[in-house]
Amino acid sequence: MRLNKFLAHAGVASRRAADDMIASGRVQVNGRTVYTMGVTVIPGRDRVAVDGHQVTLAVKKDFTTLMLNKPAGYLSTRSDPDGRPTILELLPPEHHHLYPIGRLDLDSEGLILLSDDGDLTYRLTHPSFEHEKEYWVQITGRAPEPAMRKLRKGVLLEDGLASAEVRPLVQIPAEHRFWIEGDPRHWWLVFILHEGRKRQVRRMCEAVDLEVRRLVRVRIASLHIGDLAPGKWRPLSTRQRRAVEAIKQEPAKTGGEPDRS
Repeated sequence: MRLNKFLAHAGVASRRAADDMIASGRVQVNGRTVYTMGVTVIPGRDRVAVDGHQVTLAVKKDFTTLMLNKPAGYLSTRSDPDGRPTILELLPPEHHHLYPIGRLDLDSEGLILLSDDGDLTYRLTHPSFEHEKEYWVQITGRAPEPAMRKLRKGVLLEDGLASAEVRPLVQIPAEHRFWIEGDPRHWWLVFILHEGRKRQVRRMCEAVDLEVRRLVRVRIASLHIGDLAPGKWRPLSTRQRRAVEAIKQEPAKTGGEPDRS
């Protein structure tokens, strides 16, 4: 088993974060520090340690995955050197070992998954699996048809062409109306992305002169925020746990960079 996959399955970190740990010299195999990618280990025979602490891989582990509705004003990280609020402050202490899967910026709202399942994190954040992420975006005023055409065709940003499926949100579902307000003066648009560039939706809107008032993520792959209230969290339902297991069995489709949205 590749070392980064071993660390992910052990719940230490995602594969991408494990690669960073290896490159920085934090990982030892059989007492020797390794720095190169692609090292393989045999679970149960090779001794793996991170920062000097041994890591073991259980035959089977019951992972914990939570859904959180992040309000604006919270960072989707575990800690902040400037002391700003983070999403861990919305969880009880027994869940503070979990890691966020992907990110939402400070002003964005909506669905964040937190888990100790490194394999799930890898599969949901790496674009080679092409998992959809759905965002609802309230803009100032209405979207002119030329702007909508540009968004659907793809917008050239400084880091390349950005594309998304874009359509007006005709009606806010009843289960969301207690926290997502409708206003005929200001349209809501639906963005569905298969990639995760930093602040991609906001930058796409800016490129076609649309002002973003609110940005809410409502879905990651088949996991939907449902009626979860802002600032609240809950464990996955039985159906959602089955969906997660299906996600973990899916093969990669393309190459690409990890989700950094």
